[in-house]
Amino acid sequence: MNAERNFDLIFNKNEAVFSRNDFIKKFEKQNIEVWLKREDLLHAEVSGNKFRKLKYNVLKAKALQKSQILTFGGAFSNHIAATAAAGRIHNIPTIGVIRGEELKKDLQKTLKSNPTLKFASENGMQFHFISREDFRRKNDSDFVESLHHEFGDFYLIPEGGTNELAIRGCEEILSESDKEFDVICVASGTGGTASGLINASAENQKVLAFSALKGEFLKEEISHFSNKKNWTLVSDEHFGGYAKINEELVSFINDFKTEFGIQLDPIYTGKMMFGIFDLIEKNHFPENSRILAIHTGGLQGIAGMNRYLEKKKMSLIIE
Repeated sequence: MNAERNFDLIFNKNEAVFSRNDFIKKFEKQNIEVWLKREDLLHAEVSGNKFRKLKYNVLKAKALQKSQILTFGGAFSNHIAATAAAGRIHNIPTIGVIRGEELKKDLQKTLKSNPTLKFASENGMQFHFISREDFRRKNDSDFVESLHHEFGDFYLIPEGGTNELAIRGCEEILSESDKEFDVICVASGTGGTASGLINASAENQKVLAFSALKGEFLKEEISHFSNKKNWTLVSDEHFGGYAKINEELVSFINDFKTEFGIQLDPIYTGKMMFGIFDLIEKNHFPENSRILAIHTGGLQGIAGMNRYLEKKKMSLIIE
């Protein structure tokens, strides 16, 4: 069964889908096992947590008979790329409100230099480029109303895809067999995937959310969607902030692929896995712990990051 048809059947049947767990490494000194849940393999174009977040939102848009989906994102957003692909697969036009009005001055040049937007465009997404100041108003009702005036009726999905329906989708990441793990680890950008995992976790499990951003504000976001207390925000493994990267992280990602044959991305999963290994070396976890890390996909962003690294004359991420 091809990937596109698999995606369509899963959405239409409204069924949960479970990805496989790959054994990664055993740290002999502490007798700690690390496993990786391969959410990145769910779909070729709408992989990982984006598949989960979009699932029930797309179903809702279709149930409401919405003629189009509108969402927000940056120029290299995984969410923008995934939404465009999901729209094409389900024959629902998509509109991407993109941060950075300068990108529209020469759209062909922008698409040539930006693989994320090029992919979204090829999947039929219409772009609406706005200033960074206006982008900060994305949640204001008057700003959303102005978008309705411009584009007509649409189904709105927030930046990053996190809402109640996205949480519901992310709760399906964990299967019954995953209850055997002591710790669940996930990278976090908006807190949605972490919230779903926390809701689905067993009471005896601990969930670690590795923030991709500076600061502690994700605590409030996660608490908004989950009442459980069995989780911790790891806020010091971000390498300087969102989309920040250095040679150490590039080297780790490349070594990880060489050793385990699995690609990590530099924004989320690379930092999470680096953080897990770092915490194990610092004896953060009890002996005999079994750790399950969630691979949330996001690999489409590597091409754009490599262009940035090339300009900075830094080592590239092996694809």
